[in-house]
Amino acid sequence: MATPETAKKKVLLNAFNMNCVGHINHGLWTHPRDHSTQYKTLEYWTELAQLLERGLFDGLFIADIVGVYDVYQNSVDVTLKESIQLPVNDPLLLVSAMAAVTKNLGFGLTANLTYEAPYLFARRLSTLDHLSRGRVGWNIVTGYLDSAAQAMGLTEQIEHDRRYDQADEYLEVLYKLWEGSWDDDAVLGDREQRVYAQPDKVHKVEHQGEFYQVSGYHLCEPSPQRTPVLFQAGSSERGLLFAGRHAECVFISGQNKAATKAQVDKVRASAVAAGRNPADIKVFMGLNVIVGETEEQAWNKHAEYRHYASAEAGMAHFSASTGIDFSQYQIDEPIQYVKSNAIQSATQHLQNNDWTRRQLLDQHALGGRYFSVVGSPQQVADELESWIADTGLDGFNLTRTVTPESYVDFIDLVIPELQRRGSYKTAYDDGTLREKLFHEGRTLPQRHTGAAYRR
Repeated sequence: MATPETAKKKVLLNAFNMNCVGHINHGLWTHPRDHSTQYKTLEYWTELAQLLERGLFDGLFIADIVGVYDVYQNSVDVTLKESIQLPVNDPLLLVSAMAAVTKNLGFGLTANLTYEAPYLFARRLSTLDHLSRGRVGWNIVTGYLDSAAQAMGLTEQIEHDRRYDQADEYLEVLYKLWEGSWDDDAVLGDREQRVYAQPDKVHKVEHQGEFYQVSGYHLCEPSPQRTPVLFQAGSSERGLLFAGRHAECVFISGQNKAATKAQVDKVRASAVAAGRNPADIKVFMGLNVIVGETEEQAWNKHAEYRHYASAEAGMAHFSASTGIDFSQYQIDEPIQYVKSNAIQSATQHLQNNDWTRRQLLDQHALGGRYFSVVGSPQQVADELESWIADTGLDGFNLTRTVTPESYVDFIDLVIPELQRRGSYKTAYDDGTLREKLFHEGRTLPQRHTGAAYRR
């Protein structure tokens, strides 16, 4: 029989990062101990990967955008001055180097399907899954920036729900390639008979749909997971429908426990509606943690970080997320909600027209609007356990503030406290990223819609 400690729910952790200078907490690149301007070097990423593996992190979740943030002041001036996710490099190219210096750390990679041909994208992810020995996940995004649409040759962003219609078909094409093109035993590798792959066990994919037409063989032999672990972050009604069918991990943004629990419950219900189990989706919340050996030290560090952070840059980022130019409003003038094709969850709490620029600047005091936990290791551990218990969350996407300091502090101070309580693993499990997260097989379970495309 399991003891109370062994039965205790373990906190899952991803480091939340981006292949750029300013990610979530803007302005902190100016802090003298921050190394984020070194993002262009391999060492920055390989050392981060080794650090996170020392802390037994489940994964490194790497965000990405296509396009620029040009809604605030109708320009990119603040975006460029504060490096608000600009410049930004490709996240997928980082994985080979980081996988080479780690054995267990997973990699959640953001890629915008709207501008990626599924046939070639399938090969890129299969290649990374091979090279990492099954440690790759894909964060499925459809984009929300008009600047990206225009840069890619469109006059404007595709309508929100229509993007998800396209995404459903995109996933169908990928499942056919990843799951159905090569049989498990297609590769023989017989030197004497001179047969590497058996022709009768490799199948051409034929897909003629509304958005995509594909006739061809998947270019890769089956990778350890076949389909990478599927991440998704949409929380609109249409996004939840998509998540229920496809997502294995969902990323949400929460400001209070009641609203977060309601969102977690919706995610679980979406899985059940798609014929899956509620626990088939792991739910992560974005979180800032500032920890010190004592509460006083933590709050002193928080004050120091606020000194370097840029609330205006955070608000400029939020302008792009909502499609609303906050610079046009006076400091205490109510901001008027405007329906757009931007991030639906970002605009929801503006719908009552009761927010002002002053309130937004205060919310973005650390350069971003994610919920912050500040305190001693014991206080931080208390809060993390409380959020898990009260909301049904599975874990957190831990943002960076001053990098790599914020991750070092968390690993050295919070991880041992969570381990002492039995709330965090003391060693990695064997297997692929999917096996580590779900303790089942390395490929999609039979109840997942993608499994239906296997032969």
